[in-house]
Amino acid sequence: MDRIEYRAGYEYQTARDYRVWTGIRPSAAVVTEFIALDRDGWITIRSAYAWDGPSGPAIDTKNFMRGSLVHDALYQLMREGRLPQQHRDTADRLLQRMCREDGMSAIRAWWVYQGVRFGGGPAIDPINDNPILTAP
Repeated sequence: MDRIEYRAGYEYQTARDYRVWTGIRPSAAVVTEFIALDRDGWITIRSAYAWDGPSGPAIDTKNFMRGSLVHDALYQLMREGRLPQQHRDTADRLLQRMCREDGMSAIRAWWVYQGVRFGGGPAIDPINDNPILTAP
């Protein structure tokens, strides 16, 4: 019997490429299969990128989705050691700003920021990458 290999933890997938300025300027461009961050701070998240949406007790609302996409991609680069973890607060502030730009109330966006500051550390720990599972 053939087995499949897969990773759990993903709920959404991009339908086309998305590009936005992050303010994070790595010393060299970072390029993976689904994420590219250039030296000027522009991130491109490729079509078919999978992410889990807003994490924790958060509610997946439209004003949270764009920020969660970019935040998850940046955290993934940090978790993989492709981007220094010193950029974590910038990624967290970018999430807060994008949520506000997308219509989230200031108080909820502040709580979003507080949530990732308090609980987001393990998400950039390389040991917490989603393991490969098999079935059946």
